[in-house]
Amino acid sequence: MNVAEEDVKPKRVMLDPRGGRPREKSKTHIEGLDRILNGGIPIGNTTLLAGTVGSGKTTLAMEYLINGAKNGETTCYISVTEPSSKMLENLRTYGFFEDSLVTEGKLNVFDLGIINDRLGVERLDGSYTSKDMEALLGAFEDIVDELQITRLVIDSITAICYQLPDKGAIRNFIFRLGQFLSTFGCTTMLISETVVDARTQTYSIFGVEEAVADGVILMGNVQRQGDLLRTLQVVKMRGAKHSRSRQLVELTPIGLSIVPLLKWGQDTGQVFT
Repeated sequence: MNVAEEDVKPKRVMLDPRGGRPREKSKTHIEGLDRILNGGIPIGNTTLLAGTVGSGKTTLAMEYLINGAKNGETTCYISVTEPSSKMLENLRTYGFFEDSLVTEGKLNVFDLGIINDRLGVERLDGSYTSKDMEALLGAFEDIVDELQITRLVIDSITAICYQLPDKGAIRNFIFRLGQFLSTFGCTTMLISETVVDARTQTYSIFGVEEAVADGVILMGNVQRQGDLLRTLQVVKMRGAKHSRSRQLVELTPIGLSIVPLLKWGQDTGQVFT
């Protein structure tokens, strides 16, 4: 993880949702990923970070936030299923994490339980009402606006989708979420849980999230010669020319390293099909 010293600290940009001009990139500063994305994620994009359990989704998302925070941005992680205190404990296990980022307000960690309590939303049985959805969207908008957030991660969007009544409501929620985040110039990652199914290639549980998102990054696991290897593939990214080749992901003490799967196979003598 190398954040170039000469990089200018990015300022928050209010985007015109009608578009009309090329957007600047939000650099991930993750080794190999900016190469794949031809410079980074277009500012204001909402990206579905999809994958199975243990594929490295949360680690990639957290490194994206922390790299931005180290480069002067104000970032936010919203945990849907775990308390913020537990997430902070997990964060301290990353070699690239610094407590000062939290104390200085550059990395903000919230959990949905606290947000729901403040909103008076108590339903956890898949019965979010239209009023609940409006309140939740309003809460996310307030957080991004008041704290001037430029990078946001919601972990996971799947858990929120389970609380919505149908696919139409899911589509509407994600569309509106992405719309106002883009207007604020906030680049967002929505973590999506997937299941392994050899018959179909899915990027979400409900099958509608990927259609609304600006980008889809798929992470997974493949077995080769007794080893379970993590992989990454950029399926789509609006506003960016990118590679669609499958990449190998290595977790190191200082962050993720992403290299072409074919190159890794050539270096190690392993064959991939």
